[in-house]
Amino acid sequence: MNLQQLEYIMALDEHQHFVRAAEACFVTQPTLSAMIQKLEAELGCLIFDRSKQPVRPTEEGERIIAQARKVLHEVNSLKEIAHEKGDELKGSLRIAIIPTLAPYLLPLFLKQFTQAHPLVNLHIQELTTEEILSRLERDSLDAGILATPSKHIGMNESPLFYEPFYVYAGQHARLPNKQYLLAEDLNLDQLWLLEEGHCMRTQVMRLCELKKQGSSSLGLQYASGSIESLIRMVDAYDGLTILPELAVQNWDQERSKQLHPFASPAPEREISLVTYRKGNKQRLYDALRQSILANLPESVKLQASGQILAI
Repeated sequence: MNLQQLEYIMALDEHQHFVRAAEACFVTQPTLSAMIQKLEAELGCLIFDRSKQPVRPTEEGERIIAQARKVLHEVNSLKEIAHEKGDELKGSLRIAIIPTLAPYLLPLFLKQFTQAHPLVNLHIQELTTEEILSRLERDSLDAGILATPSKHIGMNESPLFYEPFYVYAGQHARLPNKQYLLAEDLNLDQLWLLEEGHCMRTQVMRLCELKKQGSSSLGLQYASGSIESLIRMVDAYDGLTILPELAVQNWDQERSKQLHPFASPAPEREISLVTYRKGNKQRLYDALRQSILANLPESVKLQASGQILAI
């Protein structure tokens, strides 16, 4: 038995597919399969039920995988202790960030962080909130950057900033002639939303109480995977959508005329750095947090002042 075999069964448990698990481990599928079979033979039990698609662990396999997760976590902790020697930060950090935030936040701090800490290996991916929380619990991620509170037991949530929402309207959209809008001012038949699985969709639905509406609303029928797609559809059909502050930070004056602020207390989302286990990567978490805070625009550095939209 070796650590590599434990990593392979962790990968197969996560991806539930031999080829995808092998790709994630940078080995061939036959190599991964053979190593897992060798581990099963040594332990004298099947870890995975190969008759099912997707591949799922057996009852004994679930317990073995849970123990393997603990072993690998402790091994990584040993490596982090070794990296703590000296003043220069070292180590690896596996981070996931929600898609409605990644394109706007990462460019603000990522270059500065990598230049300041060249010996830190960052592995970053975009995932939905539920996938981030699930992977944090399975120890396949170190940290997530997402909207909080998550209401998941055991998560350590460290708020980074509070991001206000704005109404974005097509040039001929029907809106009351008011400087500041209320949620009830929005015509829900004009509202375009993200597809299921995005926490921002849930936040907007709660803000507008869309769960009380019938499913015939146009906004509930359209499935968009990105904020940029929403913006294009609003422009094309003179509809409405709700956008977070960072998504509109670099808009010119002319385009910003289509943004409409909410009346106070304006709705906003809390963005936090979320971890699951307290380990030996606190110095890395602190450095990441400091880098993000140092590069935020002033408009989101303020304390929470509005209606926090929980996910």
